[in-house]
Amino acid sequence: MTAHSSGQTVTQPVLFIPHGAGPCFFMDWQPTNTWDSMANFLTGIHTRLPERPKAILIISAHWQMPEFTITTSIAPDLIYDYYGFPDHTYQLTYPASGEPASSKRVSNLLTAAGIPNTQDASRGFDHGVFIPLKVIFPKADIPVVQLSLRNDLDPTAHLTAGQALQALRQEGVLIIGSGMSFHNMRGYGDAHFTAPSEIFDDWLTQTIESDSEQRDAALRDWSMAPHALDSHPLGAEEHLLPLMVIAGAAGNDKGTKIYSEQVLKTQLSAFQFG
Repeated sequence: MTAHSSGQTVTQPVLFIPHGAGPCFFMDWQPTNTWDSMANFLTGIHTRLPERPKAILIISAHWQMPEFTITTSIAPDLIYDYYGFPDHTYQLTYPASGEPASSKRVSNLLTAAGIPNTQDASRGFDHGVFIPLKVIFPKADIPVVQLSLRNDLDPTAHLTAGQALQALRQEGVLIIGSGMSFHNMRGYGDAHFTAPSEIFDDWLTQTIESDSEQRDAALRDWSMAPHALDSHPLGAEEHLLPLMVIAGAAGNDKGTKIYSEQVLKTQLSAFQFG
């Protein structure tokens, strides 16, 4: 994670993306085109980047720990943490390497900001990591480090962690938050949740597109937004929390919505800063 030897710095954006449902992009679904647009969006993400990332730091909804934790394995395994899907989806591979030096850099930045953290040498990549990355960067030739959520799901703590990691963007690192802008398991496929999901999505979009001070204040109080708890039941908002880290890492960069569609009768969106 070093800047260009010429001294010229290219700043990577930060992204909040949906990772779909389990291994949805690699199996048959009914209707067959349910996940096609999302997959097409993910496939095209590389065109939004100023250069090929030197490394990826990804924050997935599917890893929560008492304090922020960082993977350090040089060759992480995959964690097939989805259930009831076709057998072949448990044979998917994504042989991206880890990068212990990059993991240490993440740890040092958090520590310098006074944020307790730890490192995990045995943790593999969960499906919130390898499923979307398999679509975005199918060659698996960019080192990947995963950062956990903190299991208290405190929005301020996650915004602060993101702020501590801003420098990585000038070092060639692409920071990705992998979650879902709507994640209420009772709501998927239920038309009663269509309008609430759209209303929350509108609020989320207006928030992300606001100046950084207004944005961060609104995200701290996200649960007060219209239909917030219909979209992310309190205590189960882990799919929204990667967005807090991403917003923190955005610094003063304004965000924009870069993808949005109705899937399973709910509105799902992705955002980019920078």
